[in-house]
Amino acid sequence: MTFDWITFVWITKAARPSGRKHHWMRWFLCWAWLASVLALPAQAQLLVKKQRFDMPAFTTQSGVTLPISVGWEAYGTLNATKSNVVLVTHYFSGTSHAAGKYAPTDTQAGYWDAIIGPGKAIDTNIFYVISSDTLANLNAYDPQVITTGPASLNPKTGKPYGLDFPVVTITDFVEVQKALLDSLGIHKLHAVIGPSMGSFQALEWASRYPERVERVAAVIGTGAMDAWTAMRLERWAYPIKADPAWQQGDYYGKRQQPSAGLAVALAYVTQDALHPSGFNQKYAGLSQDVRAHQDIRHDLGVWEQLLASAQSRSQRMDANSLLYLVRASQLWRAGMGDNWQAALAKIRANTLFLPAEGDLLLTPAMANQSYQQLTTANRQYHLLKALSHSMGHLDGIVHIQDAAAQIQRWLHSDAPSLAPANR
Repeated sequence: MTFDWITFVWITKAARPSGRKHHWMRWFLCWAWLASVLALPAQAQLLVKKQRFDMPAFTTQSGVTLPISVGWEAYGTLNATKSNVVLVTHYFSGTSHAAGKYAPTDTQAGYWDAIIGPGKAIDTNIFYVISSDTLANLNAYDPQVITTGPASLNPKTGKPYGLDFPVVTITDFVEVQKALLDSLGIHKLHAVIGPSMGSFQALEWASRYPERVERVAAVIGTGAMDAWTAMRLERWAYPIKADPAWQQGDYYGKRQQPSAGLAVALAYVTQDALHPSGFNQKYAGLSQDVRAHQDIRHDLGVWEQLLASAQSRSQRMDANSLLYLVRASQLWRAGMGDNWQAALAKIRANTLFLPAEGDLLLTPAMANQSYQQLTTANRQYHLLKALSHSMGHLDGIVHIQDAAAQIQRWLHSDAPSLAPANR
């Protein structure tokens, strides 16, 4: 409950009648309001704990077998039939921390806390919500992240894998999640939902295991990466590879670290994730940049601002892990074969696409193409609804509350038949 002192003061002062006989009226209004506030149900603070899942032998899609560990979180209570599970799959630079706080004193809650929790769109009074860290998670040095990636120790050498870590794909992320769910005795999902790279995982779940997934939502996502977007992501990888301190990925434990390349890469990620209007609101203009007008050796002030923010974010991130996530995203297409349209056609789930109107990274046209493919393939429940704000791709994270009603309706839509379609 948030105590609104402004309203309290306004009630005690507003419409003051003169005279002692009306003195009681002001206090009656005041205490009546206070009683009504105290009677409102308080929304409980969602406190969560990171858990660990280990697999002694996981085989990647590239054919390499290795031990892996990932972190996971859960919100809500698993029902007796284990039929109330909602899997949330995270975005490129995200983690399994989708909602709640680890401690009441945390300054920030999980990235989708606006829609996950008691009484929210993904209501944890009803659903058991689960999310896990991906392999090669970018936040490899965050103490609340558990991941196996290039920064992890190779048990065969006792040294970090570096570039000897195998290429991992969206399918690998899904297979780890499936193993986690299997270990919990969960074999059917009420829903899978995720933003950006999380949407890739959600769609892969629904196409790879159509008999397990009743509902799937792709937020700011697509069923396949095109060549143009894949090359745009290569721009994120290049500054790291061009940094001499990267040392072909063999920088662990050494004095020189590819910090500069990683910061530049993150700066590009930030710019590409923002629509120009949102970017221009956040970062300063050029007319007052005196140094840039006087000396070519000075960087633009807006670049310095963007880079400083990226450097701050990079402290818990690993440069090689960014390269692996770029590659996983570049290679993405539903089914990971040569016909992503046929893979999407296998989906039996009720489907929701939520692109962002101003998204210049994974454009609304890409979401619409996937949506049209699904509506052509079958007549299940399908909905395409655009988020409309000024942040571009990031609207799927920071303005997800705008789609709360659509998400809630989708979650409570009639369960589809998961029997394979006749073809």
